[in-house]
Amino acid sequence: MRRLPPQQCERNLIDLIDLVPGLCEDLLGTVDQPLKVAKDKETGKEYLLCDYSRDGDSYRSPWTNTYDPPAEDAQLPSEKLRKLEIEANAAFESYRDMYFEGGISSVYFWDLDHGFAGVVLIKKNGDGSKAIQGCWDSIHVIEINERSSRQVHYKLTSTIMLWLQTNKPGSGMMNLGGSLTRQDQESKMRSTINEIYFGKTKKVIGDLRSVDTSMEKEKQEEIVREIRTAVAGRNSAA
Repeated sequence: MRRLPPQQCERNLIDLIDLVPGLCEDLLGTVDQPLKVAKDKETGKEYLLCDYSRDGDSYRSPWTNTYDPPAEDAQLPSEKLRKLEIEANAAFESYRDMYFEGGISSVYFWDLDHGFAGVVLIKKNGDGSKAIQGCWDSIHVIEINERSSRQVHYKLTSTIMLWLQTNKPGSGMMNLGGSLTRQDQESKMRSTINEIYFGKTKKVIGDLRSVDTSMEKEKQEEIVREIRTAVAGRNSAA
């Protein structure tokens, strides 16, 4: 699933569940899907949906701390954690605007027995300029285990889903996408995607493409053959 186009993830997942219904819960629990967007009815601000903010069929808004549709006895963060959640949402709004130049972000926290956990969600859709479409979805799950008053253990798991599509008259349509999950920082994963995945793809495409015409290639091949024949003749004479 990670090697399939992220924009078709939901459809592929449904088809896979239809083929193997017994794996439904395992697939839904392990396969990351592109983030969906909802709008807070009270503030009018958009937020991102995920399983960590879901209770049944309702999703919690990070802006008003309410569920839509309303859910009775739904899980809410403690008062202390809610204050931290508000500050985190403000901080990651600034981070998103600085590094992504727009998009949508949401941060959710929930209490654990020996600490708390949270998830940072970021989504940025391409504006379609220069005949390029695409979308970036990142999910960062962090678990904080307070072992003592001076010792805290952090565990971070990050998932990035990215796809790009170009459609130009000169080059036609091209799709590039996939997902990456690692216990690493987003900045390092972005560097990996840029240097390894996109860098390798650029090299492969560069090797496949050629600015020379077929006639020029034939001339070059003919010159190579003549040189080989001349060298072989000299070796035979010697």
